Amino acid sequence: MKERLKEIIKEAGKILHEGYYSNKDVTFKAKKDLVTKYDVGVENFLKEKFSEEFTDFNIIAEESDNSNIEFKDSIIIDPIDGTTNFVNGVPHTAISVGVYKDKKPFIGIVYNPILDEMYEAQIGQGAYLNGKQIKVSDENDFQKALMATGFPYSSGTNSDDLNDVIEKIKTILPKCQDIRRLGSAAIDLCMVARGTYEGYYEMNLKAWDVSAGIIILNEAGGKVSTLNGSDYRLFEDKYIVATNGYIHNSLLELIK
Repeated sequence: MKERLKEIIKEAGKILHEGYYSNKDVTFKAKKDLVTKYDVGVENFLKEKFSEEFTDFNIIAEESDNSNIEFKDSIIIDPIDGTTNFVNGVPHTAISVGVYKDKKPFIGIVYNPILDEMYEAQIGQGAYLNGKQIKVSDENDFQKALMATGFPYSSGTNSDDLNDVIEKIKTILPKCQDIRRLGSAAIDLCMVARGTYEGYYEMNLKAWDVSAGIIILNEAGGKVSTLNGSDYRLFEDKYIVATNGYIHNSLLELIK
């Protein structure tokens, strides 16, 4: 299944790649939440192909009405994770596809066609970038840890969320090497998986933002949890905390 998924996602990547270098008509779903015809185009392409080939799975996708779809045996699609980057010509943008059986992780694929980077993982088989196995870093000194985070769309209208983001940065930034903000949760999780970052945290993410990345990170030896250290649950938890495992407790102590 994974190989066929990769082939289809590569084909969809051509739509994203074409759109990246084209003029874009942008629609605002909310104050800071963008969507383009390419988001819809990639999603429709993937849904059509996946529906034909993987009939045992339903499909949950960002730009679709998912209200009557039960999360169980599901393929979860983010057609363009990092749409703001996509619109503004920042090359950190990707197609994210997570496959779950009975709500349990199975396959994760994150493909950035601009940089031609395909991250992939299947449970029990390790994580790979363009065919080469990747592992988390072994850094255990938090002061040397390079962190990543993101800013929720709600920060434009919700002062509580904005203040929470600022307070966490004020707490974490002096105690780590530095903090990066690339603007794609899927890619951020993969950057922890490949050992570039030691840790990543963010609030208010959707299942399609992280469904693939958490599989890839876990298969690369990392750890994913909530703020209190419990297992992160798709569609339920507000905060995700993801690390190489070595600095996880240190980050949780600071972030709480």
